[in-house]
Amino acid sequence: MFARPTGRRLRTHLGAGASLGFMPRGGRTRQPTPLHRNPACPIFHAMSLPPGFLDELRSRVSLAAVAGRKLVWDARKSNPAKGDYWAPCPFHQEKTPSFHLDDRKGFYYCFGCHAKGDALTFVRETENVGFMEAVEILAREAGMTMPARDPKAQEKADLRSQLVEVMEQAAQFYRLHLNMAEGARARAYLQDRALSDEMITRFEIGFAPDSRTALFQHLTGKGVAPDLVVQAGLAIKPDDGGHPYDRFRGRIMFPIRDSRGRCIAFGGRALDPNARAKYLNSPETPLFDKGRSLFNFVPAREAAGKTGRLIVAEGYMDVIALSQAGFRDVVAPLGTAITADQLRLMWRIAPEPIIALDGDKAGLNAAMRLIDVALPLLAPNQTLRFCLLPEGLDPDDLLRAQGPGAMQKLLDTARPLVDLLWQRETTGRVFDSPERCAALDASLKSALGRISDPIVRNHYAAALREKRHALFAPARDRRPPDRRPAGGRRSKASPPRQPADSTRASLLARGASLPQTEERLRESVILSLCLEYPAIVADFDTALEKLHFAAQEHDRIRDLLLDHAPEHRDDPQMLQKKISAELGAQTLEKLLSLRHVRINPAIRKRVDIETARMALAEELAKLEANRGSAQEVSDAMQDIAGLVDEGLTWRLGQAAEARDRASRSSLPEGGTEAEDRENLSRYLQNLIDSQVWVKKKH
Repeated sequence: MFARPTGRRLRTHLGAGASLGFMPRGGRTRQPTPLHRNPACPIFHAMSLPPGFLDELRSRVSLAAVAGRKLVWDARKSNPAKGDYWAPCPFHQEKTPSFHLDDRKGFYYCFGCHAKGDALTFVRETENVGFMEAVEILAREAGMTMPARDPKAQEKADLRSQLVEVMEQAAQFYRLHLNMAEGARARAYLQDRALSDEMITRFEIGFAPDSRTALFQHLTGKGVAPDLVVQAGLAIKPDDGGHPYDRFRGRIMFPIRDSRGRCIAFGGRALDPNARAKYLNSPETPLFDKGRSLFNFVPAREAAGKTGRLIVAEGYMDVIALSQAGFRDVVAPLGTAITADQLRLMWRIAPEPIIALDGDKAGLNAAMRLIDVALPLLAPNQTLRFCLLPEGLDPDDLLRAQGPGAMQKLLDTARPLVDLLWQRETTGRVFDSPERCAALDASLKSALGRISDPIVRNHYAAALREKRHALFAPARDRRPPDRRPAGGRRSKASPPRQPADSTRASLLARGASLPQTEERLRESVILSLCLEYPAIVADFDTALEKLHFAAQEHDRIRDLLLDHAPEHRDDPQMLQKKISAELGAQTLEKLLSLRHVRINPAIRKRVDIETARMALAEELAKLEANRGSAQEVSDAMQDIAGLVDEGLTWRLGQAAEARDRASRSSLPEGGTEAEDRENLSRYLQNLIDSQVWVKKKH
C-alpha cells in the first residue's frame, strides 16, 4: 500500500508553505482527487522527489532575490538587515506597499489581496508555470541538479525539449525568408497594414516559402529526425506513406509562445486569396494545446502588471496593431472560441479582462457564446467586461480611422458581463403576454443557476431584478404626456388608456384614491407575510418586483427580501436579522408591531406554507384591485373635469366612497375584488356614455 504523509509529516515532507502553492485563489475548495493520483497537485510531484530536496532548495535560494526581480522594494518601510521587505503587491494593483516578505522565514504575505506563499509559490504565480517547472527554475538558480524521474516522464520531457529546439529552428527559418526575395510579397502586405519594423521584429514575424518541402528539407538537412518535424506539427505525413510535406506554405508566420517564452506553435496568414483557410494554426502536439494557450501571453502579462488591465482581441493582427498603438497588454485566442482554460490564463493576468470584439454579427455572437463559458467560473474579483467595436470595424480599422484615443474611449466604457447577458435574453423579444414574461424568467433563472459562486450569484440576481423591474415597470411609471388640445376632450372612439400627470395631481383624483394610511397598512401585511414565510417569496418575486410601494422604507425592505430570501427560505429569524442589520432593528420592529399586521391570521398563528401562500396572494390581489378601482374613478373624473354639475360630482363621490368601503372589507363569499372593480368601472362608463353632464331641457 502507498503510505501518504499526514499532519506534521506532510508539512515536513513538503517544507513550509508548500501547500499554499495549490490552494485555489479566493479560498474556494472542491472535493480533491487523492493526492497520489492527481498529477495537477504539487504533492503528487513532491512525493516523486527525494526527501529533503525541497527543503534544501528553499535553503539555497533567497526569496527576496527571487521576488526582487519582479518588485521594487519600498525603501522607507523595508529593513534588508533583518530580511524585512515591503513593496506594492504584484498580484493586484495598488499604490501603497502592502506586500510583505520575510526573507529569513522564506515567506510572503499581502495584506491587501491576502496572497501568500514561499519562493515556489511566487514563481508559479508570477511566471504561470506548474509546480515541477517552478522547482526546475529555482534548482537552476541554486545550482542544484534535478533528480531523475521515472523513465516515462523523463522520456516525455526529453521529447518536449527536442520539439522546442525544432520549433525554434523553424522560427529562425521563417524570419530569414521574410527578408529574402521570395518574401517580398509578404513584406508588402505588412507594409500595407502599416506595421513598423519594430513590431515585425518584436513579434518575430516570418514567411513560409511557397514550396512543398522547403522547411522539411532545411530541418532534416541540419540533422533533425523527420519524425520530430512531423510531431512538431511543421510537416504532414501522408496516409499512403509518401514523403512528408510542409504544413505552412506561402503564409506570413506568427510564432506562438508559452508562458515560459518557448515557441510551441505557429499561426500562418495566407497571401493567396483563394487559399482554403485564411489563417492556419499548428495542430495539437505534445507542445501545443490551442485551448490552453494565448497569443502574446508573456509580453501582455508584463504590460498588465503596470496597467492592471488585459485586452482580449480576436486575432494576431489585432494584437499587433493594438500593441503598435501603445496597448501592449493584449492577447488573442488561437482561431477558436475562448475556452475555460484560456479564461483562467487571462484571470492570472487581470481580474477583469476586456473582450474586444468586432462590431459585426459574428463578433456579437462570439460574445454571447462566451457568456455561457464564463458564468460557472465567475468569482469575486474574477469576471469579464465587453468592448464591442463599431459595426464593420476591427481594432486595426478603428486605430487607422480614429486613432488610439477612440480605442481608449471604447475600453473605458466596456460593459459588464451582466449587461451582455440581459441583452442576449431580451433583444428581439416581445413580452406582451404572461407566458412570454415567464419564458424570460425561466431563461434568466437558468443562467443564474450556472453561476457556482453564491456571492456572485446573489449580486447577479439583484442586478437582473432591477433590469426586469425597469422592463416590466407598471404602466403608470411610463405614461406618455397628455396630448389633448387645450380645452378639448377625447372622443369616445379613443378613450384614454392612461391619465396625464395633471390628472393624478388634481383634487378630484386625490379624493378618489385610496387613503395613504390604508395603502401603507396593506403593504405592511404583504411584507410581514414575506418576512415570516420567506419560502413563499420565490413564488411572488415578479409581482413583488412590479409592486409600487407608497412608503419608501417598504421599497427598501422589498429589495432586501428579494435579495436574501432565497438563501434563508427556511429560517425567517436569520432573514429578519440580516435585513435588520442593513436597515436598523427599529425598521422591522415597527413594521411587525403594527396592529393591522399582528391581527392577520397567518401572522398571529403559525400556518402551513400553502395557507401562507394563499394569504399573500389575497393581500396582493386586494391591493391591486383597490388601486385599479381608484384609477378607474380618477380616469372618469378627468374625462368630465370642468364640465360636471353638482349632482354628478356628488354621485361620483358616492361611488368613490362605496369603493373605499369595499376595499376595507375582506373578499366576500362568492365574489372577488376584481368583480367589484369591474362593476364600478361599468357604472362609471355608463355615466360617461349617457353624457349626464349635459343640461337637460325641461
